[in-house]
Amino acid sequence: MSSSIPASEYVTDTMGLVLRIEKRKLSSTARGIFDAVEAGKAAIYVPGMVFAEMLYLSEKRRIGLSLQDIADHLKRFPNYKEFPTSFAVIQSTAAIDDVPELHDRLIAGTARLLNLPLITNDPIIQASSFLHTIW
Repeated sequence: MSSSIPASEYVTDTMGLVLRIEKRKLSSTARGIFDAVEAGKAAIYVPGMVFAEMLYLSEKRRIGLSLQDIADHLKRFPNYKEFPTSFAVIQSTAAIDDVPELHDRLIAGTARLLNLPLITNDPIIQASSFLHTIW
């Protein structure tokens, strides 16, 4: 269920963060949120699964980022907060039955657990009835 909820805390999916760090095209809403985070005016929680997917995409050369690039970005902008994939995330994920891909479900489950909007351009996640999305 998509929405443009005004908030100061968000969760990001993999492509949202990749596009930001690689300075690629984002929607104006997503760009504004990332700008606010990097200015210290908002926070984004980054699910552990996002880091795992970024590693995979980097190793397969589907993105131009290394783990060090990601670490440097997080260190430079401390309002990106790592959020571990915990048992509570798994429990939250279990209820989501309209996002078939497990990695995407885990990211969506993190947003659901935190009750925060998820920054995503994935149409399947955007169509989920279990969370609010922003793009």
